[in-house]
Amino acid sequence: MKLTSIMVVTLLLALDSQSQNGKQHPFFEILTHRMDVDVDGAPNAYGPPGAEALDILLNGHYLNRADKEIVGYLIDEHGRPILQSRKDPYPGYYISQTAFSDIKNRNERDPRRYVDARNINYVVRGTVARRRGVRVGDFVSVFSRRTGRSVFAIVGDTGNPTGDEGSLHLLQDLGYHFHDGKSDSVETPEIVIRFYPNSNPKHEFFFTQADLDAVATKLGLSRDFSEPGSKIQRGFSVPG
Repeated sequence: MKLTSIMVVTLLLALDSQSQNGKQHPFFEILTHRMDVDVDGAPNAYGPPGAEALDILLNGHYLNRADKEIVGYLIDEHGRPILQSRKDPYPGYYISQTAFSDIKNRNERDPRRYVDARNINYVVRGTVARRRGVRVGDFVSVFSRRTGRSVFAIVGDTGNPTGDEGSLHLLQDLGYHFHDGKSDSVETPEIVIRFYPNSNPKHEFFFTQADLDAVATKLGLSRDFSEPGSKIQRGFSVPG
C-alpha cells in the first residue's frame, strides 16, 4: 500500500449512458494526483527474504510504515506471515489479501479468494469515494489522458486514503510499461476514475478481465471519456 497526496475531485451532475434495462446509473469522477501500482491480491505479491516477489515487505504495512499494521498479507496470531501451501499457486510465499474478496470462497487462507492484481483491473477506494457511497466491488471506468486509453475496472482494495493507487493489470491495460509494485508509478495528474456507486450489489467476483468487461458492458456502463468537459459542473480539491 502506498500513500500519495491530494486528490482533485470533479463532481458530475450528469448521468451515464442508458443501461440495458432502460435506467441510468449515476456516477462521479476523480482526477488522481498520481497513480501508484498496487500488487495486493497477486499470489506472488509478497514472500520471504530472497523470494522474487512483486513488492517489498514494507509496502505491505499500512501507509508504508514499518510501525503500522500489516495489511497486504495474512499473518497469524503471533504476527508471523502465513505461507501458501504446496497446493497453492506460489508455495512458501505469503497470502496477499484485498478488501474485496470472493464471498463464495470462505477459506481466508486461499490466495484465489482475493482480487489478483496481475489479472484484474482494480482501483483502491480512498476517503472521497467512500464518503460518496462507493463500496468495494463497485464498477469503475478509468481513463489515461496520456495514453488515451480507457478501461473497465472494479474497486478492489482499500487502505490508501487518497485512492491514488491501481492494480498492476490496470496500469498495464492503460498502456503503462510497469512490471511490479516496488517503485513504478504515474507521477502526474493524468488518470481519471469514474465511479459507479452501488453498481455491484451482489458482490460479483471476477477471475478474468474479460468476464469483468462483459458484465460492465451488459450493465450499460461507459468507457467513453471523449467529451468530459461538457459534463463538468465544477471542480474542487479535497484533502486525502
